[in-house]
Amino acid sequence: MTKETRIDRRFAALKTEGRKALVCFVTAGDPDADTFAKLLAELPKAGADIIEVGMPFSDPMADGPAIQAASLRALKSGQTMVKTLAMVANFRKTDPDTPIVLMGYYNPVYVYPVDKFLDEAAAAGVDGLIIVDVPPEADEELCLPAMERGLNFIRLTTPTTDAKRLPTVLTNTSGFVYYVSITGITGAAAPVVNDVHSQVARIKGATELPVVVGFGVRTGEQAAALAKGADGVVVGSALVSAIKDSLGPNGDATAKTVPAVVDLVKSLSQALKPV
Repeated sequence: MTKETRIDRRFAALKTEGRKALVCFVTAGDPDADTFAKLLAELPKAGADIIEVGMPFSDPMADGPAIQAASLRALKSGQTMVKTLAMVANFRKTDPDTPIVLMGYYNPVYVYPVDKFLDEAAAAGVDGLIIVDVPPEADEELCLPAMERGLNFIRLTTPTTDAKRLPTVLTNTSGFVYYVSITGITGAAAPVVNDVHSQVARIKGATELPVVVGFGVRTGEQAAALAKGADGVVVGSALVSAIKDSLGPNGDATAKTVPAVVDLVKSLSQALKPV
């Protein structure tokens, strides 16, 4: 992939600044379309360098309870893939620079179907995809067509991705590499910092791409510690939990919902600033 993307430009700028990336995950349409649109607009101002937008799916097998619940809230509020892409397009009207990565599972993409999804995602201003259940062996199915449209295809590596498997995973990866810091589902446990640093160093020995660390990052202190050995951190479960905790008795958004997430992002961003 030769065309420079917003993701490439963002990491280059961060490197110049001597700063690590804060990647924020939120689920499209959670808890409702209007609240999500407000939240999306506020995240870059609060310090999000890259935004991962979860595509709601009824069977998110790699996600823990917090993100599963976010998906169900979004689906219940009427979120669809058409609406998700429209939200990105609307976001782009006022923010031409912040990278947006769509994250989720292949089923909603497959039924869209694939070519239509990729065309509309590129037109909406999406920069990259993380599709957790499409292996490198199926690159012709989605990865290569996405790259042809200028979309980064971001891969996950895990503690069980050994030296034999790693080159296969990295072959068509672009944008950045997402290192899953724990074995299991999202938000399940806290990563062990020294173990993460050694694994990230191993991945960096095999690629020039930035490496970001996710799964289990909840506090600014954790984020800062993990970022020392990486190019950035991903925070997801903590943000969607902040949404859940702000909701009213009937599960509706309240005046606290957007500020709860924004305040958490600000604290995480502050923790990642160079001393």
